Amino acid sequence: MGWNVSRWKALPDSLDDRVQQLVVQLRRLKDRSGLSLSSMASKTGYSRSSWERYLNGKALAPRQAVEELARVNGVETTRLLVLHELAEEAWRTEDGATEAADTPTQSGARRAALIGVLTAALLGALVVGLLVATPWSDQGNSGKDTAVTAHGTFAYKPGKTYPCAVKRKNGQLYAGYSTTRTAVLSQPGWDVVEAQCLLRRLGFDPGGEDGVYGEMTTRAVKRLQEKAGLATDGLVGPQTWKVLRR
Repeated sequence: MGWNVSRWKALPDSLDDRVQQLVVQLRRLKDRSGLSLSSMASKTGYSRSSWERYLNGKALAPRQAVEELARVNGVETTRLLVLHELAEEAWRTEDGATEAADTPTQSGARRAALIGVLTAALLGALVVGLLVATPWSDQGNSGKDTAVTAHGTFAYKPGKTYPCAVKRKNGQLYAGYSTTRTAVLSQPGWDVVEAQCLLRRLGFDPGGEDGVYGEMTTRAVKRLQEKAGLATDGLVGPQTWKVLRR
């Protein structure tokens, strides 16, 4: 099942990518729940106007609001809360609240550590089966990513990139790492390597085919989406896969 995000208003370009990724995931949870803003307010304890601000990037959702929305959807919170931590750091930095306390090196090191935690959390979730029935799980029409069989379980290795040999098969472009056309990407994996290869083939530099959905990949996706007339949310989903594959 794909997620229709086109009806959402595009987020401001000035909004940090880490904040945007959190907001996009919260929007998907709202869509998944089928709830109105008023219903969300009654179920989460946060007002309708608060959710309007959170979902449009006007205010950062508190950690507890994120937890409550996940609870309403029956979703495991580990990835959401790490995304929230990254977004919170970006939001504070934007406001200048952390600039005096942290040197650039300290800030970068903390962010790298948080990204490492996110990667570890995601890979751990794969091992214990926590990825089942979450808004990030969408492995295409077959329900199975054939790249897992071809390349083994993905494990991020710092500095390692993968070769791209993009070929056209049955009118669609493939790089050989994944056959999905519907997966919504945010976690490290072969689907991300596939998307990165296709982005480079189409002239949008993802920064490296390493399987991690980082800032350069997000920016490349946004440029592709803008050129294709899609909502520029920076996330690869069914509509963006259509553009990548054709």
